[in-house]
Amino acid sequence: MGATDETLPPGDPAPELLEGRLWVDGCFDFFHHGHAGAVVQARQLGDELYVGVHSDEAILENKGPTVMNLTERLLAVDACRWVTKSIPDAPYVTSLDWITHYGCKYVVHGDDITSDSSGEDCYRFVKAAGRFKVVKRTPSISTTDLVGRMLLCTKGHFLKSLERVLAGEEGPGTAEERRANAEAMTERIRLYATDETAKNPGADVWFWRAVGGFRELFRGVGPRPGQRVVYVDGGFDLFSSGHIQFLRLVVEAEEKLAREEGWYEEQAVNERKGKGADYGPVFVVAGVHDDEVINEEKGVNYPIMNIYERGLCVLQCRYINAVIFGAPFTPTKSYLTALPWGTPDAVYHGPTSFMPSTEDVYADPKAMGIYREIGHHEFADVNAGTIVQRIMKSRDLYEARQRAKGMKADIEAAHKQRELLEEEQRKKEAAR
Repeated sequence: MGATDETLPPGDPAPELLEGRLWVDGCFDFFHHGHAGAVVQARQLGDELYVGVHSDEAILENKGPTVMNLTERLLAVDACRWVTKSIPDAPYVTSLDWITHYGCKYVVHGDDITSDSSGEDCYRFVKAAGRFKVVKRTPSISTTDLVGRMLLCTKGHFLKSLERVLAGEEGPGTAEERRANAEAMTERIRLYATDETAKNPGADVWFWRAVGGFRELFRGVGPRPGQRVVYVDGGFDLFSSGHIQFLRLVVEAEEKLAREEGWYEEQAVNERKGKGADYGPVFVVAGVHDDEVINEEKGVNYPIMNIYERGLCVLQCRYINAVIFGAPFTPTKSYLTALPWGTPDAVYHGPTSFMPSTEDVYADPKAMGIYREIGHHEFADVNAGTIVQRIMKSRDLYEARQRAKGMKADIEAAHKQRELLEEEQRKKEAAR
């Protein structure tokens, strides 16, 4: 689908434009926390959020090759807690006909400019129609940044201690700059831990360290009556379709078990509704390993995302209810029995081909009788390693994309400067 393709979307149109139904669109190539930042801010502005996802062909025409295909990118968007509905093959230049068809009155985007292959603003039509809202762009993260880390094999993004960074005790700059950065990072974690409305507490957030144990950062909803607590862990680097499908299948496995035990029977549902809104049968706790732990196992410049970035990716996922930063590589019995929510009912693990280990790190949960496995699935082989391989295989194409991104940035900056000048001129004329 080209940048100027105005073909109407399939299906019956919405009967009216809804103030609370908003539209966001993008490539969402290996869905990172910058994407989630735009999505959560957009969700705060309304009651429903429709997300348009561009086709592989449209992205190739306007930006360069994608790393993840459309199916993988849709999987990631659908897994985001604040997304109401994903729309595949959305036009690269946002069309008034498309957003109107879905009943979305406004389009939301970050305060940066996105341009098409000709260098023109992709949102020029919705801006001209007064149907555009702006949110803040997430700093220091983009797909281009991540591809650059892979191509250059850099390690400068690693964090020695996220807990110390969030306390303003570690990191570059002056003490005042470190404090300001710590406050901004902490606030972003709090935002990503919100529920599906993006306005209320949702997920629990904790730290763990070998000396000192568990420390709470944010309290969310917590386990509800009858829910089974299950534990998963990993690096979750680049939070790929492999991770997302694994987490989705964990929830599905627990839902199947709950169905057999009568969780979805009418009486049980009504009882839960009588005490408030209904809820699912499982509370999923995700342990996220430190950068140093992952690098020790994988080497080179892994992880590509640091623990803060990886933790945010996990937090935004609808299949997760709690995150533990700094979780140990080996979940021992003493660790599992000390979890803030009690000993888990199950510890799940999925197919692993990227981190071979001679040691059985799940020996304790197996001995405790709580170990469960998710078998091979269609995205089982998609992980940070295979994503890097995809990029290295087409290195010339991605390096060309990086150069093109730099040239487009100059064009976009010129467009931004022109917009600022026009806005200043309008203000002067209005003041006369």
